[in-house]
Amino acid sequence: MAVFSDLFGDFMGWLTIGIIVFMLVMMVYLFSMFINNSKKGL
Repeated sequence: MAVFSDLFGDFMGWLTIGIIVFMLVMMVYLFSMFINNSKKGL
């Protein structure tokens, strides 16, 4: 847990987590758009 506290205490740790969350959100958004487009095609 000490490693996590050091990671969160550092700005780079927050930046890395923010980038990971942003990538996950973008992937879900693109995936949902892809599903909606495929449904419209049918």
